[in-house]
Amino acid sequence: MKHLFVALALFSATAALAQSAHETAYSFMKTGDHDNAILVLNKAIQAEPQNEQLLQDLALAYYYKKDFAQARTYAKQIADRDDADVASYQIAGTVYRALEETKEAEKVYRKAMKKYPNSGVLYSEYGEMLWSKNDDGAIRQWEKGIEMDPAYAGNYYHAATYYHDTKDKVWSLIYGEIFVNMEYLTERATEVKKILLRDYKEKLFLNREADAAKNLSPFASAVYETLQKQASLTAKGLTVETLTMIRTKFILDWFNKYGDKFPFRLFDYQRQLIREGMFEAYNQWLFGPVDNLAGFDLWTRTHSDAYKQFTSFQRNRVFKMPAGQFYGVKEK
Repeated sequence: MKHLFVALALFSATAALAQSAHETAYSFMKTGDHDNAILVLNKAIQAEPQNEQLLQDLALAYYYKKDFAQARTYAKQIADRDDADVASYQIAGTVYRALEETKEAEKVYRKAMKKYPNSGVLYSEYGEMLWSKNDDGAIRQWEKGIEMDPAYAGNYYHAATYYHDTKDKVWSLIYGEIFVNMEYLTERATEVKKILLRDYKEKLFLNREADAAKNLSPFASAVYETLQKQASLTAKGLTVETLTMIRTKFILDWFNKYGDKFPFRLFDYQRQLIREGMFEAYNQWLFGPVDNLAGFDLWTRTHSDAYKQFTSFQRNRVFKMPAGQFYGVKEK
């Protein structure tokens, strides 16, 4: 029993040392003092040469220092471990990409996704690597990430921006609106709000080809056809007010015909906002700042109680897509 207490005491001491080194090194890295971070980590690793956290930190410190050759040494070490976690694979993939060793990076990502098939961040970063080579296979990774880890926001961002640059009329709207509800305080959210507005104005109701929904999934085809029923409302242009009308009618029609067939959290949320009298404020928040900032400011001043009600509601909830509501193209 005495030996067990000694062993536990030693374990606690080394764990405390590793945590202290991690925190100190992180502080140095935040200020750009990568040499001091490396110094601290090397000292700590002498006591704990197999500590995964310290090895990850050291690989990152060398990466941020742009000493990619040294970063590679530690990245390989952590990625080759039998107990490597998701962060180890992320770091290794990032380092190999910096070195333009795409074959090695691909091996790392594929190994990682086999071990952690529900990790959205791995699909996101593997898709980014493919897209950097103009490989359209990137969208399959991002959509697989959405299917396997629907609560991770990054794949919705990449999928929305990808579909924005295609002729597709549905998925940039779906994935984009999901993304801005998950991550609404970032520059990426503003970027995607602009995409949403542009695609409503420039794609959805223009050049309605007979086969526009031909290659869509049944869900996406249903969304497209239900939205097209409101095309007459665009006769005087698309403003936040007309978008609110179109989207309100869409939700009413959707739940009359497709709500049971295609359960979907985003549409459930929109219906909740309609029922609670916050849908107008939500659409102002979604489109107003990127459509007409002066008009948005005026609306929030003249409807301050309604806007405060919505933003308070938004701050006190977390929007998450549940499992089992993926209606994109499934990877074979």
